[in-house]
Amino acid sequence: MLQIRCKNNNVTKSFPEGTSLLDIYQEFAEEIHLPYPVVSAKVNNVSQGLKFRVFQNRDVEFLDASEGSGHRVYVRSLSFVLYKATQDVFPGSKLFIEHSLCRGYYCNFKKRNNEPLSDEDVSSIRQRMQEIIDLDMPFRRMEATNEETIRVFTERGFTDKVKLLETSGQIYSDYYMLGDTVDYYYGPLVPSAGYLKVWELERYEDGLLLRVPDWYNPLKLAEKVDQPKTFGMFAEKTRWDIIMRLSNAGDVNKAIKRGYASELIQVSEALQEKKIVQIAEEIERRFHREENPTRLVLITGPSSSGKTTFCKRLSVQLLACGLRPVSFSTDDYFVNRVDTPKLPNGDYDFDNIETVEYSLLEDHLLRLMDGEKVEIPEYNFVTGKREYNGKKLKLSGDTVLIIEGIHALNPLLTKKIPDSLKYKIYISALTSISLDDHNWIPPRDNRLLRRIIRDYNKGAYTAQQTISQWKNVCLAEDQWIFPYQETADVMFNSALNIEFAVLRTHAEIILASVPRNCPEYAEAHRLLKFIHYFIPISDKEIPPTSIMREFVGGSSFKESNF
Repeated sequence: MLQIRCKNNNVTKSFPEGTSLLDIYQEFAEEIHLPYPVVSAKVNNVSQGLKFRVFQNRDVEFLDASEGSGHRVYVRSLSFVLYKATQDVFPGSKLFIEHSLCRGYYCNFKKRNNEPLSDEDVSSIRQRMQEIIDLDMPFRRMEATNEETIRVFTERGFTDKVKLLETSGQIYSDYYMLGDTVDYYYGPLVPSAGYLKVWELERYEDGLLLRVPDWYNPLKLAEKVDQPKTFGMFAEKTRWDIIMRLSNAGDVNKAIKRGYASELIQVSEALQEKKIVQIAEEIERRFHREENPTRLVLITGPSSSGKTTFCKRLSVQLLACGLRPVSFSTDDYFVNRVDTPKLPNGDYDFDNIETVEYSLLEDHLLRLMDGEKVEIPEYNFVTGKREYNGKKLKLSGDTVLIIEGIHALNPLLTKKIPDSLKYKIYISALTSISLDDHNWIPPRDNRLLRRIIRDYNKGAYTAQQTISQWKNVCLAEDQWIFPYQETADVMFNSALNIEFAVLRTHAEIILASVPRNCPEYAEAHRLLKFIHYFIPISDKEIPPTSIMREFVGGSSFKESNF
């Protein structure tokens, strides 16, 4: 008999060898009282599906869809139902699950005859999805040699999955079946389609929007938030993918094997620089217009999006346009630490807008833009107090102010300054590469890897500490950054197509240091698993001005620049 300790209630029970997690859950269900239906579990801090069978003593934690790992299992399973429905209704069609959008997932759908998608088509797909769910059709996991799995997908014409598996270096691979439909997913699924109670499918632009449960209450749909500008940035990403002839991990790996890594880096960097030049030229155009000339540039984005380096590269291009950029730090306007808002657990809430004395900041901005000389405070992070040390600033006729920070687009920060005088920029790492047509890489995973590497290299935090803080980082982004991203005048994608191949070189040893007996190991294990799909390359070809240098080290930009 096995000893299984349920971490939800810290109770240990005995089970026969080979017992499934689903059967184990039935024994604990009345005692652990999770608020939402269980969809998956962690076994010794590794995510597993409920059909997983246990053959040794283990710790098991059952998860619902409000937990990150459980939510991913739910969405992954729902994606397979959508794919099967499209194949059942439109045989030979192609489905590309591309990226998160509007708190759901945008899907590009191509019918075999290339006819445009109609409302009737969407209704037919939705109806078939509901039929699959009503039948409670089981998801079946198949394990085979990598060669056999490649043969399965080759016969079905899945070149995206074949390229991924051919370059993955795996010996054995898992694939899944739903009825007679085959697909590949890099993580577990729910036991059967009947688990998927909350979802919706609708048209969005020229494709489909798969709507999913709310992160915080998976019994209801996530509220839809229209994001036309974000959609436009993703569309631009797709155009860049076409230019680069890359759309998935297999494409990247094959290009690296053929010796094109250096060229891919150069083109990716050139495309980003081209975009930065366009932004600088638009700021210059607005700066010199007769009415309401732009004097203030506001730059924001979530954690590890590359705001600092972007700001410096933009400053270089503004200088090339004949303007004098002056960066303004919101950090110097922090309230005294004793006045900082606190989280429910008593910790300081440094991400709260009330951490910044924004009324004073706005007053100084208005006076500077009116030509006055202003004494700028400096925040002493040792004493936790704002100080005045004689630092004075006066703008010349060719000066443009730049404010970079998480609250830069929050209207409270500059509410008295007319929008016509501002140019607002939103930057994020909108992952440019998917694993294959149905396995996207969330931008948050891209940014988390960047942050883990940067924190480690700077000696600030271990990977375990960074991962443990990430949930609160994401909560703050949801509250203070994402609600304002659609107000931006322009959006900038800081991700590179070749990025994960470079990050793997740095991240592997750092993630491997996370102890197996801590909760953060689950996330470290998941991140390691997906970056192993990419062939690692050195960062020696990454230029010193690259946004990537902000995270892997070696940047030529210094704090004193501009």
